[in-house]
Amino acid sequence: MKHISLLLVLFLSLTNCTPKLKKTAVLPLSKPESKDIVIAFGSCNDQDKKQPLWDEIIAEQPDVWVWLGDNIYGDTDDVDKLRAMYAMQKAQPAYATLCQQTNIIGTWDDHDYGINNIGKEWGAKDTHQQALLDFLDVPADDVRRTRNGVYTSYNIEQKGIKIKIFLLDARYFRDEHAFEDGEIVPRSTGTILGEKQWNWLQEELESSMADVHIFASGIQVIPEEHRFEKWANFPRERDKLFDLIKTYNTKQPIFISGDRHIGEISTLDHKGKQLTEITSSSLTHGWSKRRPEANKHRHGEIVYEINYGVLRINPENLNIQAAIKTQDALVKSSIQIH
Repeated sequence: MKHISLLLVLFLSLTNCTPKLKKTAVLPLSKPESKDIVIAFGSCNDQDKKQPLWDEIIAEQPDVWVWLGDNIYGDTDDVDKLRAMYAMQKAQPAYATLCQQTNIIGTWDDHDYGINNIGKEWGAKDTHQQALLDFLDVPADDVRRTRNGVYTSYNIEQKGIKIKIFLLDARYFRDEHAFEDGEIVPRSTGTILGEKQWNWLQEELESSMADVHIFASGIQVIPEEHRFEKWANFPRERDKLFDLIKTYNTKQPIFISGDRHIGEISTLDHKGKQLTEITSSSLTHGWSKRRPEANKHRHGEIVYEINYGVLRINPENLNIQAAIKTQDALVKSSIQIH
């Protein structure tokens, strides 16, 4: 890890990366006169590697940037080391520029939460939670400062259209994986979100009046076939999430996820409810070798290059354009959501 000077850390501790973020959990739009609401997102960002995508992301003029996990690669139980890595990321010039221009929100995945594939058994999760919230400049009186887990929701409104963003925590409460011959396999019991987070999500969906619902998850939700971490490793939890969306007739449900070091779009019809997922990963590094991977739900092709995701929502007709983009803002996969 690169050396971080005490002066730099002190400077960054005094720098608020999200000056526009209000305690009311309503995200103010950076360009309310604009036609589209723009939500950009990404994951798997190594603070020690080159980060060439921030200029393209800034050019999108996003109203919100959503971190989807592995926001840094910590892999440590030493919270001071973790904080130094977050400070290095905040010192990245182009990212610092983005921070001054838009709302920064996010959740975590394994490498910033703890270590590879870890769940509720991670002993340093409480100190690491505070480090993440500090990185995101979450106010001291935010409920996440005193409750377990980093889950929360935010609202956006423009021209009478309401958008709700759910940041799910798929780490803090998640039970251990089941294994067979050293590989992760689905288990019939166990939880991803935990009882309290499930109760919170149900209450949020039951009372939501939003026109668009965006669910941010560190791990993939729809794909089933690959051997890595995913909601399908806990099929009852996955079904429960889909059933809640169906039960409360949740309008325009869209999942955004990371983790995989590839980008792809997945779609699924669940009991007549159309679900869409945009996976964007990685911002700094991908697979060392390109390989095919089964996903019966995939729309389009796998994106192997470093990438970021964009949702453009037209508040007048609720047309939603979802895209995965690489360097030079090249669209590698896209879908129109109605």
